[in-house]
Formats: sequence, C-alpha cells, structure tokens
Amino acid sequence: MGKYFGTDGFRGEANENLTADHAYQVGRFLGWYYGEVKRQAGLVASPKVVIGKDTRRSSYMFEYALVAGLVASGADAYMLHVTTTPSVAYVTKVDGFDCGIMISASHNPYYDNGIKLINSQGEKMEEETIEIIESYLDGELEIFGQKWETLPFAKKEQIGCTVDYVSGRNRYIGYLISLGLYSFKDMKVALDCANGASWNIAKSVFDALGAKTYVINAAPDGTNINRDAGSTHIEGLQKYVVDNGLDVGFAYDGDADRCLAVDEKGNVVDGDAILYICGVYLKEKGELMNNTVVTTVMSNFGLYKAFDEAGIDYAKTAVGDKYVYEYMSQNGCRIGGEQSGHIIYSKYATTGDGILTSLKIMEVMLAAKKPLSELTAPFTVYPQVLKNVRVTDKKAAQDDADVQAKVAEVAESLGDSGRILVRESGTEPLVRVMVEAESKEECEKYVDSVIDVIQQKGYVVE
Repeated sequence: MGKYFGTDGFRGEANENLTADHAYQVGRFLGWYYGEVKRQAGLVASPKVVIGKDTRRSSYMFEYALVAGLVASGADAYMLHVTTTPSVAYVTKVDGFDCGIMISASHNPYYDNGIKLINSQGEKMEEETIEIIESYLDGELEIFGQKWETLPFAKKEQIGCTVDYVSGRNRYIGYLISLGLYSFKDMKVALDCANGASWNIAKSVFDALGAKTYVINAAPDGTNINRDAGSTHIEGLQKYVVDNGLDVGFAYDGDADRCLAVDEKGNVVDGDAILYICGVYLKEKGELMNNTVVTTVMSNFGLYKAFDEAGIDYAKTAVGDKYVYEYMSQNGCRIGGEQSGHIIYSKYATTGDGILTSLKIMEVMLAAKKPLSELTAPFTVYPQVLKNVRVTDKKAAQDDADVQAKVAEVAESLGDSGRILVRESGTEPLVRVMVEAESKEECEKYVDSVIDVIQQKGYVVE
C-alpha cells in the first residue's frame, strides 16, 4: 500500500485526510497522463474518463473537483452520477474509456469517502500507475524522460468537456437484466440498498425479471448511507424477511460491490455460504473452471470441509478482493470471493458486484427449485474466535520463534478438525489471532494460549 492509495483506493475522512484539493490534483494528473500517453503514441483524440459516485454528501464535492482537474488537463469527463462501483467498471471496459473513477468509501460511514481508480479493462488500477500518481501528489513526478514541476493546462479547444452519461448506467442495468436465465415471477424478494448506490438500480432489475420486490433503506439523504442498514447491519433485513414471509433477501453495501443474503427463515447467508452454493451449482453444470473456487485466508474452515465433501478444490489468497481477482485472472478461475460478500464471477464482471451476486443466487434457487436454507444446509459454519493484540512490533511478534512454535503446536492439536491463523493487521499495530474449531471453548483456549506467549515475550502493549 502507498502513502495515499490503499488496496481499495484513496480513502479517508472527507476534508480531513482526503480533501477536494486531493481530488482536483488526481483529476489534473489523470487528464494529463492519459493525454500524454496518447500523444506519445501519435494519437490526437482527447482522453475520456467516466465517473460514478455513491450517495454521500461529500461525493458531489469530490465529483466536481475531479471533473475540474480532468477538463483543465484536456480530458473529457463522462458523468454517470449516482451509481455502483461495478457499473463504473462495466462501462469503462465496454465503452472504451481510458479509465474510470468511483467516488465511494464502500461500507464506511457517510463522513468518509474515497477515490477508486479503474483501468481501461474494468479492473483495479495497476500499482505502477498508482505509484506515479502518488509521486505527483508529493511533487516528485518524473516520467516520459523528464521531471515535471507542474503540469501544463489545456488551452483553447484542447480544454475538456463534461458529458451527462446516465445512458451508460441504464445500459448496465440492461446488462444485468440480460443475465437473468429464469423468470422471478411469484418470488417475493427483499432488497436492502443501504441508502447507497444501489437504491435506484437494484429494484429496476428485479422488477424487470418479474419478482415481487420489497425494498428497504432506499431513501438516501447524504448522511444515512450504511447507517443501521445494508450488508454491515443485516439484522433489519433478517427481521423484514421473516415478518413479511418473503422467499429471500439481499443486502448490499454503500457502493454495491458486496452482497449478503438472508434465507426464508431469517438466517444470514454470508460470502462463504454464497461461494459454496454457487460453486456446487457451477460444478454440477460443468462450468467450474479448474474445479476451483478462490477464497481468502479468512474464509471459514467449514467452507473447506464442505468443498472437500463436494469434491471441489479451492485456493486461498491474502485478504482483499483485489488479490482474489488477481488469482482468478492468472489461473482462469470462474468464481471467487470473500466472507464479507465480495463475490467475483469472472465470466460476467471484473469486480465484485452485489446485484449480480444476488441474481446468481436466484438462479441457483430457481434451477434447484429449493429454498435458500436447503441449499446452504450441507455447509456448517465452524465456531470462530478472533482476538486482536496491540503490540510494540507486529512483525517481530508474529515471527518470534516461540510464538511460531506455539502456533505450530496448536495447528497440530487441531489436526483436520480446525485451523489457526495469525497475521499482522495491514493498518494498525495489531497481531490478529484467529482459531476455528468444533467448539467455541476450544477456540478460546487455543487463541489465549498463543496470546499468552506473545505477552510473555514482552510484545503486548499494556
């Protein structure tokens, strides 16, 4: 991760550590950079950048700042307005944009925001380009054979323009509808839009496919995105599904790249369970490429046991949908994702897409003619205990020989009936100790035994 950009964009509290000036400067750089790339290739066309945003109050500020920077550098800015992250990725790739920008802090509170950059293939921006942007923000830009103290402004007819591009969002909606293989007629479906980017998209898709659609948390006011709503606060959807006797419910996050489900009994179906039912379905259809589902190291041990019983192989990546997608693209895998609900279907999308995920769950239910609770029944979630230990040096604590010996001892004791995972936090001075086993008491015992060694060796901050 860089100084400004993490694994999911340039994120921070609006006008604290992510300001309108940051957005303007990012726009200035992108407009100039893609124009310069074209000039170096002998092309005269202006660069084109497409922009979407979620429903946070600050998203308008960042949108206009980015647009000002882009057009000042000679790029044309196409505005999708309020839309989802996956829709920006789709439009960027399909309509031949030089890059895409999504203004969102995903599942974070309304006062946070972020700038996510998407390359011309609809994928997260390459690290090499991110590093160049960071060097520009720090006043140390050296590229194309020279050092740039300031970037030139576009003049006269070279100044960029803005284009209202709501038609791009509408074509994305049409694309999602086209993926529905079955009619949803007579299906009663609840959608929790988290007062976020899916509020004006998801219902249109389900209605078009024939569902009787019930929607909650679809009245954004700029400050209520994710507040007691959506995939991070799914208890409201659980109650709503049961109280109204619905067949299924789907909860999205602020920018709708995540989806969690609720079955007809009100039980939460998380990303691991979604990977299970969809992985089994693809295998039965002969469409599970390499017979492999891609997970992260944080997926539940019960998922791997269920895959073993179903004869499905699995890969484990570092935490982050970015790493899941990288593995999938390098190894030709069809489906992968995270427990949090980032599910990627590589045949249809280059990023996690919450609405697409909900459509695919519907497909499995309708093809099998079974309720969601029956489809997830073979998947047993193992009890899990995760404790964060604040330490003086997280790398030293994790790599300590005595700590490693205790971890190995726990792993041996668990055998094939559980697992232990010890890893550093990516953003805080923490070591995370996680154990999954057949009982919560076992989990607690083994987690505490590792933490005791970390404490005995003097790493714990008192």
